[in-house]
Amino acid sequence: MQTAPVTSRITLSNILFATDFSQVSRAALPYAADLARCYEGKLFVVHVVPYEPYMSVPLEPIPVDLDLFWNREKQHMTEFVSQASFAGVPHEEILLRGDLWPAIADTIQKQRIDLVVVGTHGRHGFKKVVLGSAAEKIYRHAPCPVLTIGPEIAECCKTKWELKHILFPTDFSETSFHALPYALSLAEENQANLIFLHVDPMVPFQYKEAVEANTRTRLRALMPEEPWCKPEFLASFDFPVPGILQLARERNVDLIVMGVRKPAALSTHLPWSTASDVVSAAPCPVLTVRG
Repeated sequence: MQTAPVTSRITLSNILFATDFSQVSRAALPYAADLARCYEGKLFVVHVVPYEPYMSVPLEPIPVDLDLFWNREKQHMTEFVSQASFAGVPHEEILLRGDLWPAIADTIQKQRIDLVVVGTHGRHGFKKVVLGSAAEKIYRHAPCPVLTIGPEIAECCKTKWELKHILFPTDFSETSFHALPYALSLAEENQANLIFLHVDPMVPFQYKEAVEANTRTRLRALMPEEPWCKPEFLASFDFPVPGILQLARERNVDLIVMGVRKPAALSTHLPWSTASDVVSAAPCPVLTVRG
């Protein structure tokens, strides 16, 4: 039986911003800083230094003051946090050595992180099968929501991010319902228009009108009894990824909020994942909440 989750205002006291100092992560920084200011939270700026590839044979650890690679990354961190985006935002730099996800996971637990923000290069298709995706590994494994900034959003960072239109696509699964409280809370906090969307690709023409009416009824049932925002309920007849992306562009959506399934054996390397394809091509940030 379909039920709407009980919702309350979300808190983002501790926000982890994962960076590799690339242009992609620089484009993601203003979004992390804006959320930290809005929720009066603290920003943990995390950079994970990989083990040197040339050290195939374990050696004694190099003293920090003689480790040129480590000191170079430390200097990069100092330069990165000197940007104007950090003005007025409480923040702490964390430089770690190791593999990306274990280091991020450890920091999420130790600092009681409420949200992770990460930029992505948007790899997909066969290239993604070979190379994988650091961002997807994070949002499929993280126990907290993850805000992903894709490669198409770099120019948007020049202006202030305002949440006026939020898109919540749902397939009516329990996984998607985990993301609904965040969509509702962010819409209420920003007095935004919240668009509920269900995409159905396989509906014969003669049944579309009845299916659309039924879909809108199911979507309305997801709203609390006392509306906290401006809701809109839409049914679309398309495949999920193009349906979501097309509406996001047509409505100039500022944020997509969607559920993401827990990782299966090969899920982080499959190019046909809906969440993966939406994140890599979205015209706006995507907030994923793991089911």
